Amino acid sequence: MRGLLTPKRLLIAFACLVALVVCWGLAYWQWQRFESASGTFQNLGYVLQWPLFGLFPIFMVWRFRRLATQNRDEALASEPVADAPEPVATVDAVKPAPVEHLDDDEDAELAAYNRMLADLNARDGR
Repeated sequence: MRGLLTPKRLLIAFACLVALVVCWGLAYWQWQRFESASGTFQNLGYVLQWPLFGLFPIFMVWRFRRLATQNRDEALASEPVADAPEPVATVDAVKPAPVEHLDDDEDAELAAYNRMLADLNARDGR
């Protein structure tokens, strides 16, 4: 961690504090409107909303920091610890089993398809 008090962090904290103070002031103003003769329940709803609006920037800072920490932990976990030699895969030479070619007059299309598959299998074995 570079430093606890960087100018960027101080600016973010100051902006969150300003948002909180302004929103609490707006909530107080709406409370005054609600208590007045022309006040409505809409003003009371705003009294309840403004503090939440003021707390939202603080929540977002907390959320961004949590996501950054989570991403950093995932990146550290995905890094290989040491370069280990890769295991060498050995393939035994396997001859494909002889394939019976079907020459059925009743279903020439199926026989052609089976011959094509047998040919592909023979090529794959090479």
